[in-house]
Amino acid sequence: MLKKLKHAVYEANMELPRRGLVTYTWGNVSGIDRDKGLVVIKPSGVEYEDLSPDQLVVLDLEGHVVEGDLNPSSDTKTHLALYRAFPQLGGIVHTHSPHAVAWAQAGEDIPCYGTTHADYFYGPVPCARSLTHAEVDEDYELNTGLVIVQTLKERGINPLHVPGIVCRNHGPFTWGKDAAQAVYHAVVLEEVARMAMYTRLVNPGAPSAPQYVQDKHFLRKHGPNAYYGQARHKELDEDDD
Repeated sequence: MLKKLKHAVYEANMELPRRGLVTYTWGNVSGIDRDKGLVVIKPSGVEYEDLSPDQLVVLDLEGHVVEGDLNPSSDTKTHLALYRAFPQLGGIVHTHSPHAVAWAQAGEDIPCYGTTHADYFYGPVPCARSLTHAEVDEDYELNTGLVIVQTLKERGINPLHVPGIVCRNHGPFTWGKDAAQAVYHAVVLEEVARMAMYTRLVNPGAPSAPQYVQDKHFLRKHGPNAYYGQARHKELDEDDD
């Protein structure tokens, strides 16, 4: 079942240790087949060197296991809450990458200080609030997802424009059109978190990049008239044929 998606999610999971984003088993990746309404996710606590595509767990959007002998990731309910809330998402990643976690533990948004950040995140990366004692006791993982959804909606954030968040006292979640892109955003988030931390060290009062600079860099890659990359050149080449 879902062999192609399983392979893609497996490869995305294996990219986490290759990119230095996880220690031991501190991370997970999922992907979704929207047509079937099924999610593939890493099993809980399995070492990456022991992981294989056939060990991945398949669930429906309500969390019922459809295929797999192992327990799904302990963060599964968080992933499912995000998939249910945002149908644009095709893949989700959670890590404990250290620089992003530092901002989460400080309880601060990651400011957009420059163009590297602005190329991928349209504005600051938000920090979601801490869960209440009652929310932790009731259903920690589900409520983590609901608090992420709450944060994005209350701030009017388009999850496609800001493809990640840090959860206070916890760590980062990122997402994308598929599992591979979600991992890509996890790598970028860790880098911009590191850059922002160094910026604070050099100048604790450093201002965010001017909005017009943020607009230029994000929209030239993601806006309706985006021109970054080779897509436009390919279209021109096709017209010349």
